[in-house]
Amino acid sequence: MKKLLFSAAFLAYLMPAFAQDNTVSSAEDSDPRAKAILDEIRKRFESLESLGADFTLDITFPEEPTESQKGKIAKQGDKFRMSMASQTVISDGETLWMIFDHNKEVQINNMPDEAEMGGMVLSPESLLNFYDHGDFAYFITGEAREAGQVVQQIEFKPMDRNAEYTKLRMNVSKASKDVVSVTAFGRDGSRYKLSLDSLVPNKRFPAGHFAFNKSDYPDYYVEDLRE
Repeated sequence: MKKLLFSAAFLAYLMPAFAQDNTVSSAEDSDPRAKAILDEIRKRFESLESLGADFTLDITFPEEPTESQKGKIAKQGDKFRMSMASQTVISDGETLWMIFDHNKEVQINNMPDEAEMGGMVLSPESLLNFYDHGDFAYFITGEAREAGQVVQQIEFKPMDRNAEYTKLRMNVSKASKDVVSVTAFGRDGSRYKLSLDSLVPNKRFPAGHFAFNKSDYPDYYVEDLRE
């Protein structure tokens, strides 16, 4: 569950300079220029009533070919829906449904608060707020080209030496300040890169899009884990 939600909710990278920079010891050492860009992205995102996005998730394990998965994310207020491969996550802001097509199972949970999430990225808001919790130091490390445009690279160093990810990187369009891709580097040598293929602000969604409808999954086993 954690890998699905953590990676599919867009993580980021870290920079080579971190390995050489022993002065970075707390989030307070972060680059104010990077924070200004991240704050601008979050402010613009929070101003939208809704959005829809298509993404590609590339998953790479050491000495194995890269596996690519296509997915979709929808958000409206505090509701969201994410689907990829044979798994779907839906939240109406209070309840969280996790649907696993491969074993025809649905798990229902109360939507956890930030303290209960334990660092997991469960929603678009969690993705855009994770840098502001003091868990990372982050810096602009340079520019590159991706998807036919110049991007600024913001790299993150986790303050917890035992974190599942050794480093995170976010590529942001220099012109539009849109997030182009986010990558997570696993401590086991794995790599998760999520690229935003399209983004539709203030998109309209049909009624019931952010709720689980049992009739759509007639032969699925439903396990209600709510207290």
